[in-house]
Amino acid sequence: MVQQKFLEKAEILIEALPYIQRFNKKVIVIKCGGSVMENRDLEKSIIEDAVLLKLVGLKPVIVHGGGKEISHWLEKMGIEPKFIKGLRFTDAPTLEIAEMALAKVNGELVKFIEGLGVKAVGISGKSGHLLNAEKKLSKEDLGFVGKIKSVNGKVLTDLLENDYLPVVYPIGIGDDGVEYNINADDAASEIAKELKTEKLAFLSDIPGLLKDLNNPESLIAEIYTDEAKKMIEEGSIKGGMLPKIKNCIEAIEAGVSRVHILDGRIPHCLLLELFTDKGIGTSILSESENKYYKDEEKE
Repeated sequence: MVQQKFLEKAEILIEALPYIQRFNKKVIVIKCGGSVMENRDLEKSIIEDAVLLKLVGLKPVIVHGGGKEISHWLEKMGIEPKFIKGLRFTDAPTLEIAEMALAKVNGELVKFIEGLGVKAVGISGKSGHLLNAEKKLSKEDLGFVGKIKSVNGKVLTDLLENDYLPVVYPIGIGDDGVEYNINADDAASEIAKELKTEKLAFLSDIPGLLKDLNNPESLIAEIYTDEAKKMIEEGSIKGGMLPKIKNCIEAIEAGVSRVHILDGRIPHCLLLELFTDKGIGTSILSESENKYYKDEEKE
């Protein structure tokens, strides 16, 4: 008699089948936060998820940050990290070290992906003017912190069409050749908007969008953009979640089908969100889309 545990494994695969069919050949942008990437076990599970997505027919693009790695190298070089309203002040030495640290993380990710049998290419936002940027204006000078003007999507579509998994780190370049440090959330959102992807997934150290900030059990499974805007107006969305949700709304309005906010601390969170009936994070969608499940089901 077949053991129950094997039957349960088969049921998991069958549950995933309609989602694999639905997302076949669709592009998904995966933004990996630096706070998640510093944990090697979690980093491993995220990359394994991305590779599996690739092997079952999706077209993933990874965008990663590396804030803690950058801070580590700045401190090692005797430079104290400085932040202004959550953005890293980036003078010329900081930019040089940031690019070095991000390139190091990027190379490690590419090596790991290729070790799993998938072709990968690591690129910065400078490559082919992927991220065309300009200086981000603020009341306080942020140095070489940039704002994305445009995305050269052909750089990524060419790689995807040639069966590569692109891994992007967010150093942009201006028309005048000046380089800029770009917020990784912004980079992922702008790339997803340009490619009009099926999905955009933000992986960080938060469970998703909560109805009650003090109650981790109040996770919102799915929310329409109009509902999210109302929560912003009511002041229910605050702090670091506010710019993230605004990025999500802008991406949806630009043509991205769904945006997911996932807790990257949960091993294989991508697979659990995309290939199971209940999912584990928050999904933001337009009013033209149908919800997959009711909020109360995600408990």
